[in-house]
Amino acid sequence: MTSVTGAMADQCGGASWYGPGFHGKKTASGERFNENAMTAAHKTLPLGSVVKVTNQRTGKSIKVTINDRGPFAKGRIIDLSKAAAAKLGTKSSGVGKVCVAKL
Repeated sequence: MTSVTGAMADQCGGASWYGPGFHGKKTASGERFNENAMTAAHKTLPLGSVVKVTNQRTGKSIKVTINDRGPFAKGRIIDLSKAAAAKLGTKSSGVGKVCVAKL
């Protein structure tokens, strides 16, 4: 599910989260994954990109830095760290509908 709006392409779709089992392991960027940091995995955005992720259900937005690759589940466009998912309000449900905009 991808939509294009204006001059900047926003992606809308599913967001999942990851943390336990990955904490401390190397990410695609080479840094150690910290489940308590405001980071995320995306398939194509350049590593180091800062994006705004908006929860479509609540309108709440957060900023995260892309430091890993993924998600690899169908219909998901971003994998948030545990802390990012908690702050966005999608952690308890496991998956939420979001829009991602590169800043």
